[in-house]
Amino acid sequence: MDSSKPPLLLIIGPTASGKTALAMALSDRLNGQLISADSAQVYRGLNIGAAKPSAEELRRWPHQLIDICEPTYHYSVADFVVDAKRAIEEAHTVGKLPIVVGGSMLYCRALLEGMSTLPAADQAVRKELRQQAAEQGWPALHQQLAIVDPVTAAQLHPNHGQRIERALEVYQLTDRPLSAWHAESRSVAVASTYHTEQLLLTPNNRTLLHQRIEQRFNLMVQNGFIEEVQELYRRTDLHADLPALRAAGYRQLWQYCAGELTLQQAVEQGIAATRQLAKRQLTWMRSWPVGERILVDDGESYKSCEDILQVALKSTAVSGIS
Repeated sequence: MDSSKPPLLLIIGPTASGKTALAMALSDRLNGQLISADSAQVYRGLNIGAAKPSAEELRRWPHQLIDICEPTYHYSVADFVVDAKRAIEEAHTVGKLPIVVGGSMLYCRALLEGMSTLPAADQAVRKELRQQAAEQGWPALHQQLAIVDPVTAAQLHPNHGQRIERALEVYQLTDRPLSAWHAESRSVAVASTYHTEQLLLTPNNRTLLHQRIEQRFNLMVQNGFIEEVQELYRRTDLHADLPALRAAGYRQLWQYCAGELTLQQAVEQGIAATRQLAKRQLTWMRSWPVGERILVDDGESYKSCEDILQVALKSTAVSGIS
């Protein structure tokens, strides 16, 4: 790793793995500027369910790229790459270490490796694909994708509708698979311009992670998650097909507000959806090319933030980041 390049620290991990707490602790120790890489936290009004830091925490540890757009906006990976690069440059301008933290793996991979200039979204194509999905189910469209773009299909869960929709949309618009677009014409990758250290928070015991997800979801409900979604539901400019409202937990509670699920069903399905999210995040992490994997539990219980912090500090010292 070239230590003559400006430094950059990236912290990724599945939901409920303790990324935010570690990032805030490292920010104190390393004079950091925190930059969120979370596809739900960009939206104003999505607070409790998006697990945003509290107002008090944000005052003490300001985060870039939180609350930057309305949930009506289709915030894209390309938007994130542009915004994150700007935030990284601004951190260096004021003499701080940029610390990118989040669980949106596609965001982080695109930032690190660059991304191709993909065609813009086409609402007519998306409407047609969603109609097919409503009639046949996303697994059927996943099978279609496997025929025209097996590389991308192999990376996606058969029910990951948003990603399947985008891959099929790109193919229909350009007659080229999404994987081919990703393989060429990439934008400048930060991994090539910064001295980058990557910390991958990794569970040792998946059962512990699932328990923690359930506990956190129930705590969100106690803290007003239902009321938060009800307030969003009352807005006339929002609807269920917006990317912001397809986030785990929000989709299910929106269905409760619409009378499509009971509260118990919405909570149970919200927990299940969050566990599926964690599973997809871990799938991304298994194929992550580089990074220091830090176990967040010992197989029986979660490690303390201080214990994880000490391991992280050793890693950053060895890499020359700190």
